[in-house]
Amino acid sequence: MRPNNITIRTGLMIPILFCMGMISSCKKFLDIVPDNIATIESAFKLRKEAEKYLFACYSYLPKYGDGWYNPSLTAADEIWYPQNDQSTWQAAFRIAQGQQNKSNPYFDEWSGRSRGQGAETGQKIWRGINQCNIFLENMKDLTKVRDITQFEREKWIAEAEFLKAYYHYYMLRMYGPIPLMEKSINIDASDIFVRRQPVDSCVNWIAGLLDKAASKLPLKVADENTELGRITQPIALAVKAKLLIMAASPLFNGNPDFSSFSDKEGVQLFSTVYDPLKWEKARDACGEAIRVAEENGAVLYTYKNDIYKLSDTIKTQLNIRNALTTWWNPEIIWSHSNSYFNNESLCMPPVERGTNFDRGGGLRGLWAPPLKIVKLYYSANGVPIDEDKVLNFSNLEELRTAKAADKYYIEPNFLTARLHFDREPRFYAAIGFDGSIFYMKDSPSGSDEDTYYIKAKNAENAGYGHFQNYSETGYFVKKLVNWESSTRGVTNPTWKGYPWPMIRLADLYLLYAEAINEVEGGSSNAISYVDKVRARAGLKGVVESWSNYSNNPAKFSTKDGLRQIIQRERSIEMMFEGERLWDLKRWKLAAEELNKDITGWNVFGKAASSFYQQRFVFKQSFITPRDYFWPVGDYDTRRNPYLVENPGW
Repeated sequence: MRPNNITIRTGLMIPILFCMGMISSCKKFLDIVPDNIATIESAFKLRKEAEKYLFACYSYLPKYGDGWYNPSLTAADEIWYPQNDQSTWQAAFRIAQGQQNKSNPYFDEWSGRSRGQGAETGQKIWRGINQCNIFLENMKDLTKVRDITQFEREKWIAEAEFLKAYYHYYMLRMYGPIPLMEKSINIDASDIFVRRQPVDSCVNWIAGLLDKAASKLPLKVADENTELGRITQPIALAVKAKLLIMAASPLFNGNPDFSSFSDKEGVQLFSTVYDPLKWEKARDACGEAIRVAEENGAVLYTYKNDIYKLSDTIKTQLNIRNALTTWWNPEIIWSHSNSYFNNESLCMPPVERGTNFDRGGGLRGLWAPPLKIVKLYYSANGVPIDEDKVLNFSNLEELRTAKAADKYYIEPNFLTARLHFDREPRFYAAIGFDGSIFYMKDSPSGSDEDTYYIKAKNAENAGYGHFQNYSETGYFVKKLVNWESSTRGVTNPTWKGYPWPMIRLADLYLLYAEAINEVEGGSSNAISYVDKVRARAGLKGVVESWSNYSNNPAKFSTKDGLRQIIQRERSIEMMFEGERLWDLKRWKLAAEELNKDITGWNVFGKAASSFYQQRFVFKQSFITPRDYFWPVGDYDTRRNPYLVENPGW
């Protein structure tokens, strides 16, 4: 019989021995660890023990809120670490540095052994899938767990089906063709030699499993005090939408780069024939996910109930920041209750107000956006800075002095680069820079006036001069810092943190617009969903902005032109949320974008004239088609005679 899956080498003994990470006490359902369960038989005798097994299935969800465990936060180009201190480089960033390899792969999710960082353990995704299969096979046996209602049994089965599907999707996105783990296996067996399946087979199978799960899942959790974070129907439909968008995109849909990618029996693992119906399926899946989410109360977040009498400018910035960082806000369709964002200290630099310094020991400001990311944001007119025919950005290094009218963006009378003036609200909400405002709830003035500003030149509070704690480019990630964290007057800041937002409504809107445009080029319906996101960000619509301010005023009227607009809109809106890497890959733009140099300001400069000089930091190298998928690795390919490595490795 022809094996249909791949070698699984992570050890899963019959006892459940997985120890879960630390979780907020308000999400108790993920705090429970199976205890004293010696056999599968005893695990599925009673409802209480079976529920513990289900929670253990949840525990394999990747911890996206931790930069060390999120493969996409630093594996692309949106966040850069100091070059002279490799102690801060986690496995994903080493991939961005071009260090991926097949002998000891970084972020090695295939074998689950490690992330290439010594003691760092892998997620053991295959083990998680097998645990889901064990749960499903036992819960579908009506002679087991007799003290449970049929409704709850079906719901738990649906949750495990979703997790099983999601773990496969996670691996598919990272590795391309994968095995399909349909049934449980004895992972300790030494003769499990199974195969990778064609990409289209993987997508169809995962989508079908998500459909099965969605049909049984509730629209919302029954008890928010105990079940927040458990899977619901809107989550399952949203993941299906993202899966089908990925499958319809150029990397997976008719990609000639993988025409010779076959298994050892000659089965082609990638279809090289473009299929426009994949975009129609993706469009319909996105539309359905949005419909169900909105009917269940999902809306784009806006800052309300203002008791601080903030300016409209700062409120717009909080619309953008809080959409990500405000707990369980109505825009977030899926928050990861088992992974709270814990890298605020790496984002926020020491800030100052006048001559008063706040030297919190936890304000490190290491996560540095490169200049090319900074340039990506629109002008204040809502178009790319190199397309704006009204505002002149030809000399980005030109020095200007901020005026009183700039106080909600830049400290008045501060001398800074022309690049920092006349930018869209998302730029000021997401990026911190020398002289920029960094408004926090604990503002020393109690308002958004006379508040925190950044000083980032050499020897200044947020500047170069500390071996570790400085930005390599002169920029900082403001977007990921919860505005309610406490940073003033304390040695160690009190970070509020937040459950990592896996999917939010703006994400789906832009995916829907993308799919509509691929089916109906230049569609006004596609534009309307982009405009929803732009309006929340304080921008005029696409048609008005391009017609009045762009030197390419008809760009939105064609499929190619609108595609470029949607891709840039998505890059801006989803920046620093772990989407850029996967988007650049599925669009087949990674070879273009990730071969551009990493640059920043001259952080060694002490005066504006020397600081605001563009400085080379690192030359990225993305080899195509090799780097579109990570290597399975020698550990498995040498042990499994049926297993083929990804092309180029």
